[in-house]
Formats: sequence, structure tokens, C-alpha cells
Amino acid sequence: MKNNILNGVFLVALGATSYGMLATFVKLAYKDGFTTAEITSSQFIYGILGMLLINLFQKIFKKEKAIMATSKNILQLMIAGTSLGMTSVFYYLCVKYIDVSIAIVLLMQTVWMGVLLEWILDKKRPSTQKIISVGIVLFGTFLATKLYEFTFQLDWRGIIWGILAAVSFTTTMFTANKVALEISSVQRSLFMLLGGTIIVFTFSAFTQVGALNFEIFKNYGLFLALFGTIIPPLLLNAGFPKTGLGLGSIVASLELPVSVLMAFLILNEKVVVWQWCGILLIILAIIIMNLNFSKKEH
Repeated sequence: MKNNILNGVFLVALGATSYGMLATFVKLAYKDGFTTAEITSSQFIYGILGMLLINLFQKIFKKEKAIMATSKNILQLMIAGTSLGMTSVFYYLCVKYIDVSIAIVLLMQTVWMGVLLEWILDKKRPSTQKIISVGIVLFGTFLATKLYEFTFQLDWRGIIWGILAAVSFTTTMFTANKVALEISSVQRSLFMLLGGTIIVFTFSAFTQVGALNFEIFKNYGLFLALFGTIIPPLLLNAGFPKTGLGLGSIVASLELPVSVLMAFLILNEKVVVWQWCGILLIILAIIIMNLNFSKKEH
């Protein structure tokens, strides 16, 4: 049992680390002159091809016959997947205007947004534990985004796109845990990706000036697809059942320090001590939110 949990922790940690690497390479792609449309399109095209291959291998080599998705399942998952496409578009636009180390903090606002959405849709009033966690997240965000420096100015476009990315990511997480749970995670990932691709292609059609630079497929596309749309969902879907949602969420918060560390090491972004304190506070809030302090509370 202990080994099973450790395996789960390892899988979730790898998945979160993969996500954490993503924004830094998006920033590098921007520096090489590629557009948001080119970056997202290449990532999702490679992602769909990868998921199609994985689905094919699963059909051929899996001994037990998987439950096939119905047309209703496919439609529901594709609609849910539109928020996945919006998350990529919004987050990559955010990274275009502000530092990765700040963009990831804005994305992590999903912590309190998830609590709010659960309250509105499921009529679950947040516990004292969650309210305290939300307060810590907000204070951690204040430090991590350097809002305490009154002379420090963030590009308002980056802030708006970052908040929109957090909203759409919250929607993705909420719907992913409720839609078509009876079919395999690989099938669910594929159909959600197809839904996301509709958003990405629509965005590209309206924003791309001139022909796509197909060099993106050679330089960054495959990497972004592997570490953004193929590997993390598979690892997280395999790891969470072993760790449980609480422990899994805590381990998944590794995405935050990994993303900031990558930006610091590769992009030479300046990350001050107070920012690291803010990041640690956000991780602490996630731990507090997911630990069961009282057996009586559910």
C-alpha cells in the first residue's frame, strides 16, 4: 500500500513538473518570433496525434475491452474541452506580456476560484479551513507578484489574460471531474483535446497575420505537446487514484516552484526573496486546504 502511494506521488510530481516547464519554452518561442497562434496550433495538433496513437495502442494491447464513448460522451467532453483550449490561449498570451514567474502565480488563483465555483454550483459553503487557505493564497499572491512595490508596474494585458487563464483552468478542472467518468482517461483526454482544438483554430484564424511559420512544428511544437497535452494528463490520471485527491493536489502544486525556477535559470528572470515567500505561502495554502484536520469535517 505504501509503495502504491509512493508510486502515485512520483507520477503526480512528474506530471506537475512537466506542466511547470511549459511557460518557459513558450517564452523562448516568442523570442524566436513565433506567434501565439503558431505555438498553440502546433501544440494541439501534435497533442491530438499523440492521443490518437495512445488510444490505438490501448485498443490493440489492452486485454480488457474498454468502454467506448457514446456520441453524448463525445459531445460533452468536447464542450468541456473548449475551456482547455481557452486556458492555453489565455495563459500563453499572459506569458507574452509579463514574466513567467508572475504568470504562473496568476494561474494558481484557481485555488480560490475553485472554492468559489464549488460554492456557487454545488451549494457547498466553504469550511473555515478553506477560507483561511484562500486568505493565505491572496496574501501569497500579493508577495509573489510584487504588488508591495508601489513603483512596480505590471502590463495590464498580462494581468487580464492571466486571470482569464485561471478562470478557464478552474472550469476545466471542475468539468473534467464530472463528465463521462465511465470511459478511459485516454479517451476523455482525446475528446477534450478535440474541443480545445476548435478554440485554438478559431483563435488562430482571427489573429494570425500571414501564413503559419511551420518551423514551429520542428522547433517547439513536439516539446510543447509532450509536456503540455500528452504526458501530464496521463501521469496525473494514473497518479491521482493512488495518492487520493488531497495528497495529489499537494504534490501537483510543485508546478508553481518548478515554473518559477525554470524562468529563473533559463530566462534569467529576477525572482526576489519576497516572491519566493509568496510562492511558499500559496503552496502552504494548498496543503492546508487538502489536509484533514478533523475527522468530523467532510
